[in-house]
Amino acid sequence: MQIINTVSALRLALKNQENIAFVPTMGNLHAGHIHLVTLAKQKAECVVVSIFVNPLQFGANEDLASYPRTLQADCEKLKAAGASIVFTPTVLEMYPDFDGVNLNQTMSIALPSIANELCGTSRPGHFSGVATVVLKLFNMVFLNGVQRATAVFGQKDFQQLFVIKQLVKQFNLPIQIIAGETVREASGLAMSSRNGYLTKEQRQQASQLNAILQNIVVKLKAGHAEFDRLEQEAGATLNEQDWMVDYISIRSAITLSRANGSDSHLVVLAAAKLGNTRLIDNIEFLR
Repeated sequence: MQIINTVSALRLALKNQENIAFVPTMGNLHAGHIHLVTLAKQKAECVVVSIFVNPLQFGANEDLASYPRTLQADCEKLKAAGASIVFTPTVLEMYPDFDGVNLNQTMSIALPSIANELCGTSRPGHFSGVATVVLKLFNMVFLNGVQRATAVFGQKDFQQLFVIKQLVKQFNLPIQIIAGETVREASGLAMSSRNGYLTKEQRQQASQLNAILQNIVVKLKAGHAEFDRLEQEAGATLNEQDWMVDYISIRSAITLSRANGSDSHLVVLAAAKLGNTRLIDNIEFLR
């Protein structure tokens, strides 16, 4: 496995590769990330994994400085999983006008209004930052005329996955997007790099988020059609148990717009803070 930190070296290493599968990450890898690498290996012998904590997608009061960075352990996990290349660029490599303080990324991806809903409401500009860095990474990994290009993203970040699929579609990018199922702890808690912020007691309590979504799914499949009421009741239940709910929302899994009675392919999404840790989860289903 090669560890590469410059774009020029990456392109040289990939020069003769006709089939590449790519897994972008921010590091601090867990079993969910390794599952994505496993999916990537099913698509290509050459698997590239990037590790880059992207400043452009963090807000002013978010956890950029404290976001866990565990490069050595990550590389050991990726080597065991069979990754071919780990791409670990610096901020300057990703943002060539970075002056040590400001990124000076004056050009970015403009997104549709759906990116300003759900997580986009409390994290303005987040998905533009995600889309911009992903497009940069696509250009770095797939520039050499690769014949088959695949990128793998986790379904836990459902809204992000939706944005990336739209990015590929609307910019006519010849890249197949693969969605990896959410990997969960035994309690039902979705695996996340931010789970490490939770105390032992909070980690035990954190499974409530998935449980509340499961309860909504059961009710929807049983014929309940008062979506607003289900969302409000679920939010109130979590708030009573010391959560700070950002949103609980029933959406069309196809368009991510608010669901109506005629939609059969749905996703229930939630974001909430437990202590200072913001957790997200979702369940996609047919009714």
